[in-house]
Amino acid sequence: EKAKLLRSQPAQIVEPKGLLYVQQREFAVTTPKDGSVSILGSDDATTCHIVVLRHTGSGATCLTHCDGSDTEAEVSLIMSSVRSFSSSTGCGRLEVHLVGGFNDDRQLSQKLTNQLLRAFDLQPEDVHLVTFCVTELNDREEQDIHFPIIYGIAVNVKTAEIFPATFPEKGPDEDLRSAHVLTGAPLTNIYDAKTEQLQIGPYFWGPFPHVDFWLEQDDAQILQNLSTSPLAEPPHFVSHIRSTLTFLKEHPFPSRSLFPDRKPRIYKKNEEGLWEQVCSDKI
Repeated sequence: EKAKLLRSQPAQIVEPKGLLYVQQREFAVTTPKDGSVSILGSDDATTCHIVVLRHTGSGATCLTHCDGSDTEAEVSLIMSSVRSFSSSTGCGRLEVHLVGGFNDDRQLSQKLTNQLLRAFDLQPEDVHLVTFCVTELNDREEQDIHFPIIYGIAVNVKTAEIFPATFPEKGPDEDLRSAHVLTGAPLTNIYDAKTEQLQIGPYFWGPFPHVDFWLEQDDAQILQNLSTSPLAEPPHFVSHIRSTLTFLKEHPFPSRSLFPDRKPRIYKKNEEGLWEQVCSDKI
């Protein structure tokens, strides 16, 4: 019933003000007391799942975008991140919302759904499954081709409302963060709710193999080879991958060009509610 209700809502366009956008293999956790961030969100999930874990007592809310790379470790990580904000809260329970995936040919969505359910089941605490809009419950068919119904969601940290969403602005450092994922990064926490700062990096990788070869390929080749579900990708998938590959080509050694001082790139929300880079000397 809950899945049906969620699927029936049109996707809302979430503007950057007060938004913390979470990319694939990233997570962020905050509480209703946060003066900078009121919405956590992520989209472009095809076979991936977006997970929201919330403690009803403290209101601590974590959103992550899982792709099945190391599900058990990722669930442990988000559990401990929410727990760290809820330890002093006597009442309340942990609630989880799972959204994403579809009936894809390779059954990657189904595999990820099963991994997530098993990982939450293995947790010592009780976790209550509140929203389950994944795989076959998030599937639509058009001319024998399957697509996800919901590609992205947002959660309002203050009200706990969850809704389908798209995000015109996915920054800051969109290419840098995507490059981190493409080079095989583990799940990474990008936000410090205590200081209300977004922290990107420092990230390190070596020259990306065959980057010139991939950049020479046409759109169809990139789609076919670099997507888990070529027929169901959103229209900007290829341009996003090209942009990330170009970034990797320009920065084969990020320790030299991006993080020479080994410090993260730090952003805070300004008075307009938009991310602004903080000079690292002030930290």
